[in-house]
Amino acid sequence: MAHVQPRPAETVRPYEPAVPRTNLVVAVLAFGGIVVSLMQTLVIPIVPRLPALLHAPASNAVWAVTATLLASAVATPVVGRLGDMYGKRLMLLTSLAMLVAGSVIAALSDTLAPMIVGRALQGLAAGVIPLGISIMRDELPAERLGSATALMSASLGVGGALGLPAAALIADRYDWHMLFWTSAVLGLVAAVLVLSLVPESKVRTGGRFDLLGALGMAAGLVCLLLAISKGGDWGWTGGTTLGFFGAAVVVLLLWGLFELRSAQPLVDLRITVRRQVLVTNLASVAFGFSMFAMSLVLPQLLQLPEATGYGLGRSLLYAGLVMAPSGLVMMAVAPVSAAVSKAYGPKVTLMGGAVVVAVGYAVNIVLMDAVWQLVVASSVISAGIGLAYGAMPALIMAAVEPSATAAANSLNTLMRAIGTSTSSAVAGVILAQLTTRFGSAVLPSESAFKTVMAAGSGAAVLAFVVAAFIPRRAAAPVVGPDTVQATSPGGAPRPPAFPAEPVTVVAPDTAAPAADARGTEAVAAGPAGLSASAVGAGPGVPVRGQVRGAEGVPVAGAPVTLIGLDGRQLNRALAHSDGSYALAAPGEGTYILIASAAGCRPRAVSLVVGAAPLTYDILLGGGSGLAGAVRSADSGAPVADAVVVVTDVRGDVLATGRTDALGEFSVGDLVPGTVTLAVSSSKHRPSALPVDLAGAGVTRVEIELRPGAYVRGTVSGAGAPLGDARVTLLDAAGNVVATATTGADGAYAFSDLDTGPYSVVATGYPPRAVGVRVDGGDIEGHDIELGHPGV
Repeated sequence: MAHVQPRPAETVRPYEPAVPRTNLVVAVLAFGGIVVSLMQTLVIPIVPRLPALLHAPASNAVWAVTATLLASAVATPVVGRLGDMYGKRLMLLTSLAMLVAGSVIAALSDTLAPMIVGRALQGLAAGVIPLGISIMRDELPAERLGSATALMSASLGVGGALGLPAAALIADRYDWHMLFWTSAVLGLVAAVLVLSLVPESKVRTGGRFDLLGALGMAAGLVCLLLAISKGGDWGWTGGTTLGFFGAAVVVLLLWGLFELRSAQPLVDLRITVRRQVLVTNLASVAFGFSMFAMSLVLPQLLQLPEATGYGLGRSLLYAGLVMAPSGLVMMAVAPVSAAVSKAYGPKVTLMGGAVVVAVGYAVNIVLMDAVWQLVVASSVISAGIGLAYGAMPALIMAAVEPSATAAANSLNTLMRAIGTSTSSAVAGVILAQLTTRFGSAVLPSESAFKTVMAAGSGAAVLAFVVAAFIPRRAAAPVVGPDTVQATSPGGAPRPPAFPAEPVTVVAPDTAAPAADARGTEAVAAGPAGLSASAVGAGPGVPVRGQVRGAEGVPVAGAPVTLIGLDGRQLNRALAHSDGSYALAAPGEGTYILIASAAGCRPRAVSLVVGAAPLTYDILLGGGSGLAGAVRSADSGAPVADAVVVVTDVRGDVLATGRTDALGEFSVGDLVPGTVTLAVSSSKHRPSALPVDLAGAGVTRVEIELRPGAYVRGTVSGAGAPLGDARVTLLDAAGNVVATATTGADGAYAFSDLDTGPYSVVATGYPPRAVGVRVDGGDIEGHDIELGHPGV
C-alpha cells in the first residue's frame, strides 16, 4: 500500500468564469424534483369527487390518475436516454415544459378527455428526478455529490408528503382548478430557475434514438401497469387482467431480445444485468412498495370515524398535516444518508434503511391508537426510506459509465414506480377483502390495516435480503484502450464482438481530436499514435505498424488479421522479428484489426481507414491488474469520479477510467513491468507515481490528493485593466511557483496551489508585490493596482 503525496503543479490555467454556486444548483434541482412529486399528489384530495367534477362514470374518471402513472412509466427511461444523448439540462427543461402544459390543460378542463390529456402530459415530467441526479454527477465537485444526490432522490418522498396537506388546503378553500394552476406556476418557476442557474452537462453518448425500442418498451410497460393498477376493478383472475399480464410478458421479452441485438439500444441491458445495478433495482421495487403502503394506510386511519374503534375521525386537511413531518424527516435524513454512505458504503446505508423501515411498520402495527403514534411511526418509516433513497443513486452511478448515468437512474426510478403501483394494487385487494360493517357502510377492518402494514414491513425485509447480494465495493467502470472508444461507425457504443471491445482509430486526415466531457482533448490515436506511411502489403490502402507486449518489447510472429464489419477475412500478416507488420485494406472504410500472441490477451480494434496510408501500433495486454482507492489528503474522504490514467515507460496510454462513488478504481489486462499512474480530480491537485506490476494478479495502491486552491484577480493601471502585465507567484522562501501574463481584460489566475503564504508580484508599470495567504479555499478578486509614484 503506497501513500503518495502529489508533486507541486507547475502549470498555470487561464482565467475562467466562476462556476455556478454548488448550493444553488443543488437547491434548484431538488426543488424541481419536489415540484414533480407535488404534481402527482395534488390530485389525491379530489379523486372521490372526480366523477361529479368531470361528469363521467367513476370507472372512467379514475383514468385521470392512471394516465399520469402510465405516462411517467414510459417517459422516465425514454427521457433518461434522450438526456444522455442530447443534454440532460435540455431534457430537464423539456420535462418541466410538459408539466406546465399539462397543468394548464387540466386547469382549463371541465370534462374527462382534456383532463386525461393534461394528466398524461404531467406524467411526462417524471424524468426530472433522475435527470437532476445525473446533472449532479456531471457538474458537482466530488465532496458534494453524495449529499446532493441523496437529497434529490429523497425529493420524491418529500414532495409526496408535503403535497397532501397543501392539496387538501387548496381543495377546501378554493376552486379545484387552483390545484392545477398551482402546479403550473411551480413548474414555471422551476423551469426559470433551471434555465438561469443549472449548467448543461457536456457528457454525451451520441448515436441515434431507438424509436422501435421505445415503442416496444412503452407497450410492455403499459400492459404491465394496467394489469397491476386496474386488476382490482377488472378482477385478478379475469380475462382482461390475465390478458394484459400475458401481453406484458410477451412484449417485454421480445423487446429485450431486440435491445440485446441493437447497436444503439434505448436501454443497454448489458448494464442493467450488472450485479450491482440489477440487485439495486430489485431492492428499489421493494422500497417503492414500502413507501407507498404508508401513504395508503395512514390517511385512511386518520379519517375513519372514531366510532369504529380504530379510526381517529380527522379531516383530510388534518390527515395531510399529520403526514407532513414524514417529508421533513426524509429531507433531514438525506445528508445523514450521504455521510453513512461515505463512511461505510451505500450498501450498508441501503440495508440500514430497510431495517429502519421494517421496524417502523412493526411499531405502527402496535401503536395506531393516537395521532402522535402515527406521527412517530410515519417518521421512523420515512427516515428509513430517506436512508435508502439516498443510497440508491450512489450504487447505480458507481456501476455505470458517466455517459449512461441518466438512463440508469431513470430505470431505477421506474423500478420504484413499479413498486408503488404494486403496493397500491396489493393494498387495495387487502382493504377490499378484509372489511367490517359500520352502519350501512362497509369499511376496511382494523386487521386489514395491520395486514397492509405487515406487508410493508415484509417488503422492507425482502429489500434487506436482496441488498445483501450487492457487491461490497464494486469496481468503477474502467475505460481502457480496448473499451474507452468502443464505437460503431455511427458513433454509438458497439456491442462486444471479440475478446476485446474495439477502439476506433481515425487517420489524421479523417478526423481531428475531440473534446471530452471535462473539456480536455481526447486523443483519437492508439498507443503509438497515427501517421501516414507509403509502405504496405498488396493493393489497396496500406496499413502497417508494430505489435508490442510487456514494456514495449516487440512480439515476433504475432498473427494480425483484418476483417470486414460483416466478419469476412480480408487480409492477414505475421509480425516480423522486430514486431512490425504490414497489410492492406481494400479501400476506405471501417474495418476490424485483430492481433494475438501466446501469453498475451488478444486485442481487436476498429480502424477507420481513409485515403492515406495508416500506421497503427498494437499493444497486447497481459494478465496483470491495477486497483486501488483515491482519497482526499485532508479529510480521508473518497474522491469520486476522479480520472485515472495508466501509461507505460514510453508514455503510451494503456488505460483510462474514473473512480466510483467510493473512490475505488480497477484496471485489468495490463502487461507486467513499470507503469505510471496519474490521477486528477476537480478541486484537487493532480498526482502521479510509478507502479511496478507483477507478472500476474492485481497490484493495489492508494493515492491521496491534496485540495488545490486558486488565486484569481485583475491587474489594472490608472483605473483601467492592464494587458500584457507579467504576474509572478512566489512562495514564502522567494521561489517562483508560477508566472502568467494578463490578457486584454487584465485577468490572471494561479491554480492547484498548496496552503501557505505567497506573494503576487505584478510588473508592467513599476512592479508591486502583494501578499496573499491560501488556507485551502479559493481566492477570488485578488486585484492589483499599478501606477507610477505620485500618480
